[in-house]
Amino acid sequence: MATSAVPELDVVATRTHSRQVAGDFDAAVLSLRDGIELIVRVPRNQAAETEQSADLLALRALSTGVRSRLPFHIADFVGQAPVGPTRAIVYGYLDGLPADTSMLEYNPDLAHSIGRSIAAVHSLPTAFIGDAGLPQQTAEDSRAATAALIARAAETGKLPAALLQRWEQATDDAALWQFAPSVINGKLTADSFLVDGYAVSAVLGWSELCVGDAARDLHWVLAAPGDAGETTLAAYTAARSGGIDRLLTQRALLYAELELARWLLHGVATRSEAIVEDAVQMLDALVESVHSQRMNPLTQAVGPVLAVDDVEELLAQTPRSSATPQEGHGALHTDSYDVSAFESESELGTAFDSGFDSADEAEQATGEPGTGTGSVAVSDDLDTGPIELPGR
Repeated sequence: MATSAVPELDVVATRTHSRQVAGDFDAAVLSLRDGIELIVRVPRNQAAETEQSADLLALRALSTGVRSRLPFHIADFVGQAPVGPTRAIVYGYLDGLPADTSMLEYNPDLAHSIGRSIAAVHSLPTAFIGDAGLPQQTAEDSRAATAALIARAAETGKLPAALLQRWEQATDDAALWQFAPSVINGKLTADSFLVDGYAVSAVLGWSELCVGDAARDLHWVLAAPGDAGETTLAAYTAARSGGIDRLLTQRALLYAELELARWLLHGVATRSEAIVEDAVQMLDALVESVHSQRMNPLTQAVGPVLAVDDVEELLAQTPRSSATPQEGHGALHTDSYDVSAFESESELGTAFDSGFDSADEAEQATGEPGTGTGSVAVSDDLDTGPIELPGR
């Protein structure tokens, strides 16, 4: 397939590329005579083909000029060839070890590198997104998409009334949705990052590249143990051009809670009673947490929301054996470049942690706005009070 896609390709060795799970792609790594490595991937189903097409469109939009602004590598498109009703795509192979949150706890340099890498994406000029015909979501679009997700969850009849009211109050709070959209990857998780030692070497999985809510790219940070999440966000804040809106972390908390709704919707869509039952149990636990006052304010207008660590604990209990085994964003480094069960059933991206000190506390400690460790840089555009976030 690869030699059909790339004329005069001189392949001297190949190896399979799999994590031993049932994935959406078949893949193989090719070693060329000149020492270069490529990877060829073929989608197994329509959903995978759609994602591959979107990823390819995004890679083409990420021109040489755009890539020069980023402190990491992105895969290059090399060629393609028809394979039955679909096509094989050949990319440049990106070497590196997929990251996970446990790596950040004892590696603050890596946490800083990841924070700076995300900030670099969010600091890109937005014009190339429109030029490439990629989605451009306004703040109101993000708000409407969130409301639509909540409505879909409510239609199942399995969403607790207390959560429906809480989430609807959040979407009704105009202050929460006053932010300037930025370029986002749209589906970052820890294993979107390939690392070499103490630094990010590459970022994989660009099928949801768009202009949207920066909160969607930071949700996975909340799973980082110890102070790693604070370190990552502090590095992100320091490197992000234009500052961060004051209520960004609260939107992240909302997105984190909505992961449970997305899991419920996935169970309903796949007609999996096991997944639906699991989602209902986690939603009930969320209600109990709300009533036990173990949360922090989402906005000034609504009551407390489940602490992000509690959400992650609930999600970690989600059984994966009841569904087809899937992987995250090992992307071009696995035969299963899958969208997760949550992501595949939602109009939304994911949410991120906010277990950090408020920007006001950082200003008191340093004398400069938003520069304290674990702080969140803010703009003065919104007439809001300090963010009250959970401590570590």
